Amino acid sequence: MGAQRPDRGRDKASVVVRGVSRVFPGDLRALDRISLEIHAGEFFTLLGPSGCGKTTLLRLLAGLEVPDAGEVEIGGRAMAGVPAHRRSVNTVFQSYALFPHRNVRQNIAFGLEMQRVSPAAIARQVDEIAELIDIGALLERPVDALSGGQRQRVALARALVNEPAVLLLDEPLSALDAGLRSRLQVDLKRLQQRLGMTFVFVTHDQEEAMVMSDRIAVLDEGRIAQVGSPQAIYERPEDVFVARFMGHENLLAVTRHDAGGVETALGRFEGGFAAGTHLLLRPEALTLHADAPPGSSGNGFLARVEECLYRGAATDYRLRCGEVPIAARVTNAGRSQPGVGDTIWVEVAPDSAATLNARRHTG
Repeated sequence: MGAQRPDRGRDKASVVVRGVSRVFPGDLRALDRISLEIHAGEFFTLLGPSGCGKTTLLRLLAGLEVPDAGEVEIGGRAMAGVPAHRRSVNTVFQSYALFPHRNVRQNIAFGLEMQRVSPAAIARQVDEIAELIDIGALLERPVDALSGGQRQRVALARALVNEPAVLLLDEPLSALDAGLRSRLQVDLKRLQQRLGMTFVFVTHDQEEAMVMSDRIAVLDEGRIAQVGSPQAIYERPEDVFVARFMGHENLLAVTRHDAGGVETALGRFEGGFAAGTHLLLRPEALTLHADAPPGSSGNGFLARVEECLYRGAATDYRLRCGEVPIAARVTNAGRSQPGVGDTIWVEVAPDSAATLNARRHTG
């Protein structure tokens, strides 16, 4: 792939955002002094609830919005004053945005035609990208004859055929059914690794972000709550917002902290915990016993089983200790499991609990 095209940029590029703010009419602050760096060749995801600013940030990178403060660099080049069509980025939208009057080949070729690439080069590059994305057999079909997954692949091919340094993806899989969505998550991650291109992906789906990303930025009310690997974001959230958004339910208010441990509504937990407002107990790190095992760490409590939800590989338990509800997840390994109404001992692994603060913005 290759032709005379303006501003192709490098094969892969870093993205730097410094102190960027965007305020809409009515003093709606969509972004508030955002700063982050996306590494060249990285699959980076912007994750957060609706209205947190992730799509606004993506549009700023694309040149479809202009920041009210701060600056953006792509591939080491400042983007101030650079219009969208002169940036070495392309965007894949949730809505596909395909031309219904063009077939698959013509849709993919459109951007190259606008750049006045020769017909022979266009044909070669369209064939190459279609083969890469496994839609070569669809090139002569009308787009309205395609399934949702096939249309999304066409939209991806149309964005990639221009060889952007950075590919921006705005919730491109959200309209697909669960099975197809899971398959395309894997395909998209493999494609990014094969190309070595910088991908910036927007989603509100926590599992999707963890499956696909090298790193994740969690956004909250226009600011960055945390940036880190999927494992760090899930296992070591830096505040209560991030923990709750990642699906953690077991967040216990800390009533007292000292060098030996913390006091909560479930009692005292021993360990070298940092000061914080809440104690996080990850559900998969809890072990359920019929009785307190000999030699246990002491970090445990009695609870009553209120609900068992069988999920194949694991069972989710809804427990209650006094007035405190607790969630636990246990891998199904053929052994007997407690049932509804049982009183059990819940053991907390010493290194699995962590203290958090109520809110900690980093950007």
